[in-house]
Amino acid sequence: MNKQSLPIGVGLAVVVAFLIGLTISAWNPFASPEPYTEVGPTVVESVRDVAKLTTVEVVESTLIEKGNDSGWLNWATGDKIVMMVVAEIGAGVDLSGLSPTDFDVDPETGSVIVDLPNAEIQYVATDNDATQVFDRDTGLLTKGDPQLESDARQVAEQILVEAALGQNILQRADQNAREVVENLLMLAGYTSVDFTVRP
Repeated sequence: MNKQSLPIGVGLAVVVAFLIGLTISAWNPFASPEPYTEVGPTVVESVRDVAKLTTVEVVESTLIEKGNDSGWLNWATGDKIVMMVVAEIGAGVDLSGLSPTDFDVDPETGSVIVDLPNAEIQYVATDNDATQVFDRDTGLLTKGDPQLESDARQVAEQILVEAALGQNILQRADQNAREVVENLLMLAGYTSVDFTVRP
């Protein structure tokens, strides 16, 4: 008994219909999407590596006067220093301690909530070349306090940090950190990124 073969046109139509069916099935926008996975160690390590990109640096200066006031005996026992102190203040977010548990992923939508540490002052570096003593007035009967200049620098650094805080250095560092972390996670394929607000 001879087998009957389908006409060529009908055979091609069946193949094309099959391929179209596969394409629609794979491209169906109403199909259930693959669940998003938790943020893994590789992504966390990438976030840690960009910590320096979140740092905000400002240069501040102040004129400081420190010493004792002996009144009319200043000529004998007084000890005073007047100096200009210049320092660089850096603020940033410490990303080194982040772990996968700090990233809360919605497996259906792909959104992430990140428990990001608060920004903080990370360093105060006095510029020794720009810092200068304008006046050191020591009484005739005293050799002067050898610690006075160091104490003046410490007081000046506190003043400079307050000045940097007044310029919203922490808010700027926090914003930098959020932008960097958000960009990394979006590049990793997540759909949106939010951050918890710590006190």
